[in-house]
Amino acid sequence: MRLEGHHALVTGGGTGVGRAIAQALAAHGARVTITGRREAPLRETAEGQAEMGWITGDVTRAGEVTRVVEQASQERGPVTIAVANAGAAESKPFAKTTAQDLDAMLAVNLHGVFNLWQAVLPGMREAGRGRLIAIASTAGLKGYPYVSGYVAAKHAVVGLTRSLALELAKTPITVNAICPGFAETPMLEESIDNIVAKTGRSREEAAKALASGNPQGRFVRPEEVADAVLWLAGDGAGAVTGQAISVSGGEV
Repeated sequence: MRLEGHHALVTGGGTGVGRAIAQALAAHGARVTITGRREAPLRETAEGQAEMGWITGDVTRAGEVTRVVEQASQERGPVTIAVANAGAAESKPFAKTTAQDLDAMLAVNLHGVFNLWQAVLPGMREAGRGRLIAIASTAGLKGYPYVSGYVAAKHAVVGLTRSLALELAKTPITVNAICPGFAETPMLEESIDNIVAKTGRSREEAAKALASGNPQGRFVRPEEVADAVLWLAGDGAGAVTGQAISVSGGEV
């Protein structure tokens, strides 16, 4: 499968799953723009990639996302694949979760998707093709304790995906979510650090506890999520829309 002629925009594209997605899309012929708040990882990921560029921006701010999309479109043509990958998780008991904590989870995990899709959709309509892809989580399909804000936001992403897919069903634009389980990313390392700090377990014990929810007994590799994105981005997935695809070793 080749993606020549497509321009893919990946949020949170400098590290982890976003980096793997951006590299896979570029390797399959797409022009790629990555964006995120920190310049250093974006620059490092794009270095040496002739068809990949980077633009700093904050997905929680609609105006910044619009600016990023406009600049990216000027540099590499209209965005035809938009991967809303940027996300964050915070662990707290529900009783200690504040309204501000909930707003923070919704801002990056839900509004970040909403802002990107709203910004790229007019260009996709004009181009007559498009792939809107959200990197959600198994937390969008089931509950987990101590991360109620994150779970609420990811459930909302799945709902947004299903609703928008129906609105666009008569167009050449598909809308899907990918729901990974715990993946080998900096976010996972933060979760392990949090468990170690709060429970006194060793890092090995903490990692084993998180991996135990995956029936395969391991963490998802970022490249496995990227492969799912490649499939959804290709012509062969034209009839796939409104789906929340679990990449989780059979967890859900």
